[in-house]
Amino acid sequence: MSKSFFVDTTICTACRGCQVACKQWHDLPAEKTTNRGTYENPADLSFITYKVVRMREQVIGGKLNWLFFPEQCRHCIEAPCLETAGDPGAIYRDNKTGAIIFTANTKRLNAAEITEACPYNIPRKASDGTLAKCDMCLDRVENGLVPACVKTCPTGAMQFGDRDEILALAKKRLGEVKKANSKAMLIDEDTVNVIYLVAYEPKLYCKNAMALNADFSITRQMALKRMIRPLTNLTSRLL
Repeated sequence: MSKSFFVDTTICTACRGCQVACKQWHDLPAEKTTNRGTYENPADLSFITYKVVRMREQVIGGKLNWLFFPEQCRHCIEAPCLETAGDPGAIYRDNKTGAIIFTANTKRLNAAEITEACPYNIPRKASDGTLAKCDMCLDRVENGLVPACVKTCPTGAMQFGDRDEILALAKKRLGEVKKANSKAMLIDEDTVNVIYLVAYEPKLYCKNAMALNADFSITRQMALKRMIRPLTNLTSRLL
């Protein structure tokens, strides 16, 4: 059965432990940053930063709220990046976990098309054209461990496990949160393996928190591949 994350933003404290754990486990260097007048640091995802805790000050109902959102790849169930690439040597889905994995061979892809295909604007490119993002800590999961970010979360805001169990947990928690806030919702829970619970509108947390909030449309390459795939399959059967 595929695996999923549940991220309960209502109990996230923005400690950024998940951000640090991700870098430590993947042996990624720190970003060179400057003070931008915010605790959010670094400013964005990058080839060496797979997770960033977004921090937004929002006035809701006349009260100031500080909203936190640990942004990462959603490991989409039907991943547009995977379909756009059409190259299993570069981007593939791990059958046991559902993780969408980028390899070093992504440098032979058109990086702009892969990024454009993502409804959450996640993939980031290195100087040599190689793409990178969260890999669900696949090496840990394959050995019976949870992802590093989940392991380090001190409040239990991040959970990980079999998709059915995580989805049930998310829906149960949503019911609890809705008692205090009727606008609470799960984000894109039917289409992704990283399920976020938010107390307010997703766009208040992060520009690309929800697929509908992203500037997303099917790429020309994806459309072309969808059209020619039946012909390709037919040709392979005839040969």
